[in-house]
Amino acid sequence: MPLSIQAGLWGLLSGSALVLGAAIAYFVSLPPRVIAAVMAFGSGVLISALSFDLMDEAYRTGGIVSTSAGFLAGAAIYTAANIIVSRRGAKHRKRSGHAPDARQQSADEGGGLAIALGALLDGIPEAIVIGVSLLSGEGVGIVAVAAVFLSNLPEGLSSAAGMRKAGRSPFYIFGIWGGIALASGVAALIGSWAFAGASASVMAGVTALAAGAILAMLADTMIPEAFETAHDFAGLITVAGFLAAFILSRMAGG
Repeated sequence: MPLSIQAGLWGLLSGSALVLGAAIAYFVSLPPRVIAAVMAFGSGVLISALSFDLMDEAYRTGGIVSTSAGFLAGAAIYTAANIIVSRRGAKHRKRSGHAPDARQQSADEGGGLAIALGALLDGIPEAIVIGVSLLSGEGVGIVAVAAVFLSNLPEGLSSAAGMRKAGRSPFYIFGIWGGIALASGVAALIGSWAFAGASASVMAGVTALAAGAILAMLADTMIPEAFETAHDFAGLITVAGFLAAFILSRMAGG
């Protein structure tokens, strides 16, 4: 099977957590603290993955200049795009609580689209990482896939719950998240295909760019929202996620 198709399937798998989260939220009412705990754990896993896998790989293959430039550029691009979608109704797309504030999930026509665009913004760098990871010839980064899956799950949970309360139909809810899951697969496929044969410095820059965008996403959305609900335990759960991913990466690396 071509690497690009493999990448697309892995990206689709990680994106499917959005649909799974939406399904759970639609049929089961989970306590906000449970969602926040998943979000905190996923944050720790992602931090570990971008620290020990993405940035380390980028530095080893492309050096400090390409890595630094890509890392800062990724954070800047994500921040600018996040400001745009947040001002259009997606500011609380990862909110783990169920506050009555209407800003949590906009019920107007633009809110659902903004939330979807925000989720897509969060998922594109993650999917590209999955696609590019296959180009090393060592197989997909299992830690990266697990990290992306765990970061997508609470987003599907919280956003779908808000959409249901806003009166959205099941077709609307699952159509949005199914479409974004599919887009994640396409992004991973394109990432693997577009950068096949790229130079080491380009690969380092792309990997670091994705890492910078992911870290900015964590700082802007996941960690604050997890802390808002989990409070005193958010730090401990995040550390547990980091340690779990670190152990898994060391085991996978022999």
